[in-house]
Amino acid sequence: EHKLYLKKEKQKKAIIISARILLLVIFIALWELLTQIGVMDSFIFSSPSRIFKQTVTLYNSGELFYHIWVTLKEALLGFVLATMLGTIIAIILWWNETVRKVLEPYIVVLNSLPKIALGPIIIIWFGAGIKSIVVMAILITIIITILTMLSAFISCDNDKIMLLKSMGANKFQILTKLIIPNAIPDFISMLKINVGMTWVGTIMGEYLVSKAGLGYLIVYGGQVFKLDLVMTATVILCILAGLMYYLVALFEKHYNKNN
Repeated sequence: EHKLYLKKEKQKKAIIISARILLLVIFIALWELLTQIGVMDSFIFSSPSRIFKQTVTLYNSGELFYHIWVTLKEALLGFVLATMLGTIIAIILWWNETVRKVLEPYIVVLNSLPKIALGPIIIIWFGAGIKSIVVMAILITIIITILTMLSAFISCDNDKIMLLKSMGANKFQILTKLIIPNAIPDFISMLKINVGMTWVGTIMGEYLVSKAGLGYLIVYGGQVFKLDLVMTATVILCILAGLMYYLVALFEKHYNKNN
């Protein structure tokens, strides 16, 4: 029965993966067909074949991987720094209840603030370069990180905390032996959210100030009505975000397997 169950699970997984691939193939084929027969204007909506040609053009000119690397570097920096800083701040807020109660309303207000409104200030403070873009990515991501991890820390079973205290554990031991391990599933969920938020912040930063990167290609393509370039950069962004999410999913699978 166990072998039969495993076989069914494998078949179910294979069906899901096949359905995902089939859905993508149908979407691409339908998109190409509608543009070829004139139902959709290929100048406005582009098409898979035009996107492929534009990708080849960027590759031949040596620009493709340069722009990908610029944006990927900014996104990774923003992702790592926002995750680290947000988690550390959440630990500090958990550690000191008074500080948490004082700062919590301000954190909520900052979360609701449109970060794009801070764009001009960020440029003035950090300059028109990669620093401003990374700061924008951090601002978009860090508040979600703080709120998610703080909620995970606070929601830990109070009975377990009392048990450790009764055994003589200090606050640091409670943090490292109970609070943080208990929050790992929430940490992984937060990473999944941060993937999307980081890319939003990075592209938003590139919209404001950039001389290279996928966001720059989108802005430039829109300005000169090269919509094939806009769609090509957008598709590449989707692929990069998907790969980044897949890495987080692999980490989650590895964690679940070992626990």
